Amino acid sequence: MKRTVFYISDSTGITAETLGSSVLTQFEQLEFEHIVVPYVDSVEKAALTVAKIDRIAEETGHQPIIFDTLVNQDIRAVIATSKGFIIDVLDTFLSQLETALGEKPSSTVGRLQNADRDARYQTRIDAVNFALDNDDGARINRYDQAQVILIGVSRSGKTPTCLYLALQAGVFVANYPLTEEDLEERRLPKALAEHRPRLFGLTIEPSRLAAIRAERRPDSPYASLRRCEDEVRDAEALFSRFGIPYLDTTHASVEEIATRVLVETGLRGQRS
Repeated sequence: MKRTVFYISDSTGITAETLGSSVLTQFEQLEFEHIVVPYVDSVEKAALTVAKIDRIAEETGHQPIIFDTLVNQDIRAVIATSKGFIIDVLDTFLSQLETALGEKPSSTVGRLQNADRDARYQTRIDAVNFALDNDDGARINRYDQAQVILIGVSRSGKTPTCLYLALQAGVFVANYPLTEEDLEERRLPKALAEHRPRLFGLTIEPSRLAAIRAERRPDSPYASLRRCEDEVRDAEALFSRFGIPYLDTTHASVEEIATRVLVETGLRGQRS
C-alpha cells in the first residue's frame, strides 16, 4: 500500500521532513510518496495546499498524512480544513515544553531556520568549506586544524560523512584515501602519522564496495571484487595495528555514521 505524506512549513520544511521521515521509517510494510511544501506563509498558499491534499485524498481513496511546523494560527486553521490527517510537529513538543518551562513560546515564523543570525551558523559554513578544501587528501598541510580525519579505502563513505558532520554538527573534518601503495607499505602515510589521535577509520564490506566502484568504473580492476577484498582487509589490519577506531559503513546511513563518529571521538560539534 502506498500512502502520500505532506511536509508543510512556513519556512524550508526541513524540520518537518526530517522528523516525519524518521517516524515513518518504523512502518516498513508501507510505501510512502513524500511531498514537501515549503514557505506556506499566507492563507492563499495554504488554500492551494489544501486543494492539492484533497485532490490526492479523492484520487487515492486514502487520507494523506500531514506533518507541519506552521506557526501562524490563520494558516494552520486553513490546513485543518483539509482531508488529511494532521500531525502538528511543533505543538507536540511546544505544549509540553511550555508546561515544563513555565514560559510561552515566541511563535515566530521561521524561527527554526534563523540560524544565519547565530555564530553557530557561520561555524557550520566554515566547517563545510574546510571539508571541501580537505577532501581526499587535497591539503594535508592543514590537518592540524582538523578535529577528526576520516581515513579509508576509496568509496568507503568518507566524503559524504565529512560534509554531513560539517553541515549538521559544525565539525572540522578532513579525509584521506588509503591507496594501494599506502596499504602495501603496511604503515601510516607520513601525512597521517603525526595526527594519529585524530584519525578515525571507515570500512565497508568488499562486495558492497565493488558494487559502488562498478557504478563509477565498470569492468575495471579498481572495481574488481578481489581488489576490494584485498584493500578492505589491509585497511582494517592497518587500523588494528595502529589502534585507530573504525566502523563498518555497509548498512549504515550517513546520519548513523556521522553520529557514531561524534560519539566515539567525543566530539560535540556545534549541533543546534
